[in-house]
Amino acid sequence: MEENKKVSKFASRVRKLQKIFVDHFKKEPEDAFTSPGRIELLGNHTDHNNGLVLVSSIDLNILSLASPSEDEYLTIYSQGFPLMKVNIHDLEKKENEIGESVGIVRGVLYKFKELGYNIGGLNVATTTTIFKGAGVSSSAAFEIMVGKLLSYYYNEDKISPTELARIGQFAEVEYFNKPCGLLDQMGIALGSINYIDFNNLESPYIRTLRTSLKDYDFVLVNCKDSHSSLTHLYKKIKDDMYTLASHFSKKVLREVKKKDFFSSKDQLIEKYGEDVYLRGKHYFEENDRVRKAKDALIKKDQKEFLRLINESGESSFYQLKNCYVNNIEENLPQGILKSKEIIKDGAVRVHGGGFAGTLLAITSKEETDNYIMEMKKMFGPKNVRRIATNRFGTRFICKVKDVVEE
Repeated sequence: MEENKKVSKFASRVRKLQKIFVDHFKKEPEDAFTSPGRIELLGNHTDHNNGLVLVSSIDLNILSLASPSEDEYLTIYSQGFPLMKVNIHDLEKKENEIGESVGIVRGVLYKFKELGYNIGGLNVATTTTIFKGAGVSSSAAFEIMVGKLLSYYYNEDKISPTELARIGQFAEVEYFNKPCGLLDQMGIALGSINYIDFNNLESPYIRTLRTSLKDYDFVLVNCKDSHSSLTHLYKKIKDDMYTLASHFSKKVLREVKKKDFFSSKDQLIEKYGEDVYLRGKHYFEENDRVRKAKDALIKKDQKEFLRLINESGESSFYQLKNCYVNNIEENLPQGILKSKEIIKDGAVRVHGGGFAGTLLAITSKEETDNYIMEMKKMFGPKNVRRIATNRFGTRFICKVKDVVEE
């Protein structure tokens, strides 16, 4: 019953994409897969310094139809974008592919081969429900999808979600040139709400939380500022934290004792400036919030969980300072401030990397419709979306013929 329900949810989209696949590849696809987006609940800019996070997959996703190919190319047609073809024997990084999806594909293939996994040709067609500017890591969803297809067709589907996440992160950092930790890829590969401790990057501690906020809705708001040119600002956060860690002769802040950091406040501010110090302060306090939020979810204490998300949002705004580029008149901070005015029972915070892009709101079910209406007035109807957490990570759904022939 559960399996039939899972397939029927995607049936209409599978049938539409099957026709597109046949138009482009002149043959039938074999299998259907899906790769979800993710929301960062707590743990803003902690993962790249081996910190703690709460992350969840969501019901926005990439749908893919695929078949193995006898040629030497991994060919992907993503609806609305140019065809991508990568020769599986030409996997060195190419400067003209930096920031492009084709670079991600080449990076995933390269890492598979470097790790000793099998690779081969594929024909793939994709479509997505992830709206533009959603900030839910469509690039990571794409990376993990490519990895899942290679695992499924050429490695007996034996590559673990955590391994796929690491491969995806490599492709994003080294071939796409976007500095990131593992939060995005892990949230997408695993599915569900997960508490993750990145203290040991090779074997992070993961606890899946079988819980939900039954009295609340999640809303994503794209504040219509592009973050595509802001990579240097994300990198600066990471580098500032590394600088603070190096002060204590450590590589990352996770290796620094919290009491040593706070007892060195005056020295750190004098040497590196208050803004850099505050980013370190955010890191240590955010890890504490993640621990408390995990416990609140386990205890089903919704109010405490929401309090911690609001507190995290305040810390991101005033300490991490990743809610605007130049001033608070920009769209994202104005969206956050307006949300605080509207939401009486819930929470709001910058979502993900920040500076521009998206905010995440959690609203009581009684307030959701009004909140969405007000946000649509500010940012347009296409930029506001009610979403839901999702139990599944990147996965095989079904044989295409089983849906098409119904």
